[in-house]
Amino acid sequence: MHYLIIRNRSNHDQTFVCNGYNGGNKLVVRPNEEARIEAPDGTSGAIIAEHDGVVAEQCEITKHGWMGNDTIDISNICGAGGNMTCQQVGDPPGQFKGHETFMQACNAAYHKLSQERKNQLNGFVFLDENGNVKRIGAPKDSKPLEDFVRTFADGRTYIGVASAGNARDNEQSKAGNGSKDILIIYSDENAAPDPNHPFTNLSVDPSAFLSLAAAPAEVPGPAGPGILLTNHSSKTNKYFFYNNYWNGNGEAGANFDRPLKDVELGPNQTVHVPLGLDFKGRVQRGTELPATWGEFQVKAADDGRAHGDISIQQGCDGAATVASTDGTSVSNGFTENIIEGAPEAALDKKPSGEKALASTEGNWNGPGNQAAIDWEYQKLGSSKAYIKGGSGVPDVASKNNCLHFTFYVP
Repeated sequence: MHYLIIRNRSNHDQTFVCNGYNGGNKLVVRPNEEARIEAPDGTSGAIIAEHDGVVAEQCEITKHGWMGNDTIDISNICGAGGNMTCQQVGDPPGQFKGHETFMQACNAAYHKLSQERKNQLNGFVFLDENGNVKRIGAPKDSKPLEDFVRTFADGRTYIGVASAGNARDNEQSKAGNGSKDILIIYSDENAAPDPNHPFTNLSVDPSAFLSLAAAPAEVPGPAGPGILLTNHSSKTNKYFFYNNYWNGNGEAGANFDRPLKDVELGPNQTVHVPLGLDFKGRVQRGTELPATWGEFQVKAADDGRAHGDISIQQGCDGAATVASTDGTSVSNGFTENIIEGAPEAALDKKPSGEKALASTEGNWNGPGNQAAIDWEYQKLGSSKAYIKGGSGVPDVASKNNCLHFTFYVP
């Protein structure tokens, strides 16, 4: 069993919202003390610092995810009121994620702004009685705020909300090396694992991927435009590909009734599925809803890369992940079975009788299911899969026009 070690290096109690961990219950860590929470392999969620009753900086975690490695990052997409870092236990002290003095850098940058720029941040930057920044709102809700935060924290924390993702943000989501305990540090001062050792690099070990790539494997590699598809199941399953009816600027006409092709995979089998460069749509298990969608395009018009994400807006019949195959080792999605333990009100059934989480967006069968929305945000947070429209879920890009989707069948 591995653990999340949450260390509070401040002089006050600190409250953390625990999504996916600690039974979903809030956690209060006393000054200069730490808490340990069980984090079994295959789980995912977030530890979120709360300030004045508002969620802010957070550590996002997936245990034993892509290729058996942990994925962790620090995200300020919902705001900030303190400093937070994280690393796999055993990493060098200077190898971590997060900006160790985020709030100090924020305050210094704010005081350098013109009054016009400060006015643009009204309602998103909150000052103390001395006129210093004590908290910021959510960059996901304000482009001027996102642009401001990038002036001092770009490349050190997840900031942005663009649906196409941000390369510097996506660097934060690269996997670590293996499955280990995770150290999360909160501080009002320097939150580095060891304040005497400055930041050197992100908590990422590329050798983990090089050694795995060099090892003999039975799964195929990329073989041209399309996707690698893995059926993580003890049973044979058939997967269907749907090309969108139309595509617009950030919008698409979902195809519900005319699959382009299908492929049958045996237990734990991986295959390469060739697709045209113009494909833009999804892959799902079976043809029925509710179902988890792997959304992707093989070649984007703006950068020529494949782009993909995981969506559970039309229901969830199991976990799924998407990963690049061009050597950048970027991935997103989730591996936890979030159907298990879900409240009855959040559940639905396919026409075949298979249990699944209900649609959050709604369709011809009725409106979106609020209980499913609440449960999924509680289990996954807001950055691993699309739950309820909008943006904020970093997509995964691959310059070789081939992504790797893995479906985890309960």
